[in-house]
Amino acid sequence: VQLVESGGGLVQPGGSLRLSCIASGFRFSNYAMIWYRQASGKERELVARISSAGGRTDYLDSVKGRFTISRDNAKNTVYLQMNSLKPEDTAVYSCNPSGSGYWGQGTQVTVSS
Repeated sequence: VQLVESGGGLVQPGGSLRLSCIASGFRFSNYAMIWYRQASGKERELVARISSAGGRTDYLDSVKGRFTISRDNAKNTVYLQMNSLKPEDTAVYSCNPSGSGYWGQGTQVTVSS
C-alpha cells in the first residue's frame, strides 16, 4: 500500500491550496477516505471524510464551508480543496483509507503572512 500526498506549501491567510493523495496497492474504490491533520504539539484530528463512491462527505466543524473533499476513483486519488485558509489550519495533512493503518508521509501546510 502506498499513499502519496502533495500540494502543500506556504500560503497567506485567506489563500487557497488543493491537496492530492494518490493511492495504490489496494482497491481504492472500496474504501471511504479521510484527510487528517496534525499541528505541532497537538493530536491528530479528522478534517474531512468521503464515502467510497463519493456520495457522502463529512467535515470538522471548523473547516465547514471552507474545505471540500472529493475523489476520482478512476485515478485512485482523493483531493482536499482548502479555501479561506487561516493560520490555525497550519499542520501536516495526511490521507488514510478509513479503518486502515495505512498512512502516507503527509504534506505540510503553513498559513502565515
